[in-house]
Amino acid sequence: MTANKELRTCEKGHQYYKSSDCPTCPKCEQQRKPSSGFLSLLSAPARRALEHHGITSLQELSTYSEKEILQLHGMGPASLPKLRAALQEKGLTFKN
Repeated sequence: MTANKELRTCEKGHQYYKSSDCPTCPKCEQQRKPSSGFLSLLSAPARRALEHHGITSLQELSTYSEKEILQLHGMGPASLPKLRAALQEKGLTFKN
């Protein structure tokens, strides 16, 4: 199944196969995944999208609308229900 995939080595020495131009090492990404908090609920691309824009707390997230969040590269519609629930748990909502 590695016919279209290229063997790569990250700067930490992990070897992995990737078919896309994405430079992210899946092993490093798994180690970086938080074990708790709302970011731990998301896929790696969605988590990176929020982190890239400095959104690391629910308070920061609540200053954005759902439409703005969906426009972030890596964020998909499957993440919105998880984010809504996390916000609701803290008595917060997306900006209208």
